[in-house]
Amino acid sequence: MDVNFRTLDLNLLRVFDEVMSERNLTRAARNLSITQPAVSNALRRLRDVLGDELVRRAGAGVEPTPRALALWPNVREALQQLQHTLAPNEFDAAVADNTFVLAMADATAAELIPGLVQIVETEAPAISMRVVPLTTRDPRKLLEAEEADMAIGYFPAVLASLTARGQSGVAVPFETQRLYVGQYVCVMRHDHPLAQQPLTLDAYCSARHLLVSFSGRPYGFVDQTLSAMGRERRIVVTVNQFFTAGRVVANSDLLTVLPRHFVSVTGIDTQLVLRDLPFDQPLVHVDAVWHRRAQHGLAHEWLRAALVRAAAAAFARSVLAQAAPKPGT
Repeated sequence: MDVNFRTLDLNLLRVFDEVMSERNLTRAARNLSITQPAVSNALRRLRDVLGDELVRRAGAGVEPTPRALALWPNVREALQQLQHTLAPNEFDAAVADNTFVLAMADATAAELIPGLVQIVETEAPAISMRVVPLTTRDPRKLLEAEEADMAIGYFPAVLASLTARGQSGVAVPFETQRLYVGQYVCVMRHDHPLAQQPLTLDAYCSARHLLVSFSGRPYGFVDQTLSAMGRERRIVVTVNQFFTAGRVVANSDLLTVLPRHFVSVTGIDTQLVLRDLPFDQPLVHVDAVWHRRAQHGLAHEWLRAALVRAAAAAFARSVLAQAAPKPGT
């Protein structure tokens, strides 16, 4: 159906965006400071223009049609760009009361959140943050559904996919920013039988292992590397937190793999021994990923800058911790 954009009332798109966000006409009306009949009337006019039902009644709310789901990301991004252009100075960190939702693993949170909290307390005391568990190595669905403002972690497959799509000329709805680079190491308890000798590939594969898996799947990137070499290891325990992994291996004969920078903030680093993995493993690139429709607001811009500063401070602390003499040396 042809749409005459010149005669389209853009206020209808604002109503559509709010209804899609809330999935409820009453809440949408309250947020827009208009009546519910006015919301219903706006949706009726937009249905007439687009030739689609857009939303249907579902329980106490509404459910979008496939056409509405396809339209919404572009409508929301266009409205946010327009708002940012017309009101560029609307965000003042000193008085802002935004709530940001960040998805990350516990090891990443241990590195970034202390510094981020210091920035918030100093510069934006009314801002709130919610850190939710990262349960996947591909956070794009999470960001698409607006369940988080940003995901932070190690996403090599995601970045490779976004790069390939961008190079092929396909529109990429996500943006990324490198925060810091780390390295995974083998970790074991101080008195582990392998702690006092070189860690060979045969010894590593023969040992019993604990795997940190966000999804619960007992197969990780180390196993992919070993498989390419024609080798495998025995995973006997799978957990979904790095802190838990550190605690378990400190009190068992299991080996695990942790980010090197994370070990110093566990509080039990003196109980652990770090060994380089006996095979080549890519560096850990910790990246922030967000949906493009969120990036035009000054609040999101401030959040990204604050995370970069928190990451720089965390990296500096990590370098100092690694350079500091260890007890007994």
